[in-house]
Amino acid sequence: MNWRAFGETFVTLLVITDPLGNAPVFLSITRRMSPAERQRAAIRAVIAAGALIVGFAIFGELVLRYLHVSIGSLSIAGGLLLLLVSLEMLRGTDFPTGETEDVALVPLATPLVAGPGAIATAIVLWRNHPHASGHAAVILAIIAAVACVGATLLVSERLTRAFSPSIFAFLTRVAGLLLSAIAVQLVVNGVRSLT
Repeated sequence: MNWRAFGETFVTLLVITDPLGNAPVFLSITRRMSPAERQRAAIRAVIAAGALIVGFAIFGELVLRYLHVSIGSLSIAGGLLLLLVSLEMLRGTDFPTGETEDVALVPLATPLVAGPGAIATAIVLWRNHPHASGHAAVILAIIAAVACVGATLLVSERLTRAFSPSIFAFLTRVAGLLLSAIAVQLVVNGVRSLT
């Protein structure tokens, strides 16, 4: 196995997926769930995110080229979706509003964990390590990075028992503000890459 490819992919994705930064967002979005439901949502989110990132690493360049979609456009779309989530958090309302929607898939799996940055990075690293050992290292590193995110989300679920509802509401607003800044930055990065 190509350990250089593994290390490069793992560290890069760990920074981009930002497990510690996503933990308060995860807690805010799932605050109406029971502890068991929250744990199941975390597990579903990381499995879906891992599958999405691996899928885009292998086939992403072909799919985006076929659809005539640039990485910049993907970044803008992800930023706008995150902005909607952050506005709901700032207003103190739940996301999503529909009863049939699964927050583990949207917005947790994508775009929070498997966002445009993670997807673009996986595509680039897959292309930069073209041999079988490099491809295997990239896939294993993606799985390891997403597993770290999942472990962080599962641990953060236990912290909810230590928070009173008022502190939790305050942290939700702060997380919403930070998430809105990340969303705007994604849009800015996308626009810059298109100009």
